[in-house]
Amino acid sequence: MTATDRTGHPAPATRLDRGAFRRLARCGGAPIGVLFALALAGCDEKAQSQAAAPPPPPVTVAQPVKRTVTDWDEFTGRFEAIQEVQVRARVGGFVTNIEFKDGDIVHAGDLLYIIDPRPFEAVATQADGQLADARAKTELAKRELDRGLILVKTSAVSEQVVDQRRQALQAAHAAETIAEGALKAAQLNVEFTHVVAPITGRVSRHLVSVGNLVQGSDNGGATLLTTIVTMDPIYIYFDVDEATYLNNNKLWFEGKRPSSRNTPNPVQVALTGETKPSHEGHMDFIDNRLDVSTGTLRSRAVIPNHDLSILPGQFGRVRLIGSSPYEALLLPDTAIATDQSRKIVFVVKDDDTVEARTVTLGPLDGSLRVIRGELRLEDRVIIDGIQRARVGAKVTPHKTDINGSKS
Repeated sequence: MTATDRTGHPAPATRLDRGAFRRLARCGGAPIGVLFALALAGCDEKAQSQAAAPPPPPVTVAQPVKRTVTDWDEFTGRFEAIQEVQVRARVGGFVTNIEFKDGDIVHAGDLLYIIDPRPFEAVATQADGQLADARAKTELAKRELDRGLILVKTSAVSEQVVDQRRQALQAAHAAETIAEGALKAAQLNVEFTHVVAPITGRVSRHLVSVGNLVQGSDNGGATLLTTIVTMDPIYIYFDVDEATYLNNNKLWFEGKRPSSRNTPNPVQVALTGETKPSHEGHMDFIDNRLDVSTGTLRSRAVIPNHDLSILPGQFGRVRLIGSSPYEALLLPDTAIATDQSRKIVFVVKDDDTVEARTVTLGPLDGSLRVIRGELRLEDRVIIDGIQRARVGAKVTPHKTDINGSKS
């Protein structure tokens, strides 16, 4: 609609409406030309700001560390005692004393249980008397034979009598031997009433209380009293997969790694919850065949346990030497990215653009990861800020070293 003045005639085209006057008032009554110039200048500055590209994102770069390393193969193992003994009663009777504290360390020969010895002492006394009687009869038979040998020379007795006395002496010797055996057996039973620790180790709880009747037997029917396990050193058993075994076997044939069958190769063990190994030991045994159901080879290492902190039955991560020493480049894990199934690192080229390199990860060596692939010692690798890096785009690199000093 065309604007009109008070007389109803059309308003001049240059006349401003009330909204324009209000805007002029807010602008301090500036002339229209100045306002148009300011508006055009603001639009130009906005267009320039929108057209200006943002600065390259900052990233932290470092050169790989070169170090002589040795590969280690890792396996899950379980600790077992070198010796484990089930303490059983060898004679039957009532338990009268328990001489150990549950879970304590006992030494070979320490008294553990006392079984009522009185019935066995009575049998031993009886056997001692029978032996004395047999010895007396043997002495009498010997004297009679000696007299017979003298009398036969004068024909006072016949040769038949002498033979009979000689046979009686032999029978007396046999009876004496039987009596000696019976006395030793009775004395052993008396000794077995005092149950002692056969080995040094940690004893379990007592499985039979005072006053209970226990059975003694040599055919497996004896009552179990407690168990003892050795603590220091301790075994750790683990299963080596077939691929690792073949690789280690190849290294042995090439002379790059000694065989654990005849060399105590070092091992390192990390307990559950530990991030790095806390115990060291050596290989002790490799089985003579692979398990057909799992395709693994049972292996064993010996671990010192001076502080007795490891218990049989615990799990541990075993690290076994897997290569000869070699030179390698290492980076922190923060520098490694994943692209589907590939592992990559981002390298900043001389023109500060980003390039992706496909790498193969090796084992950890301390806090750094062994990197294999197309990586050079002089490469600038992004170790912090890889989420801001784009392949082919520029970045603002801030150099540091792996130890963290920046430049």
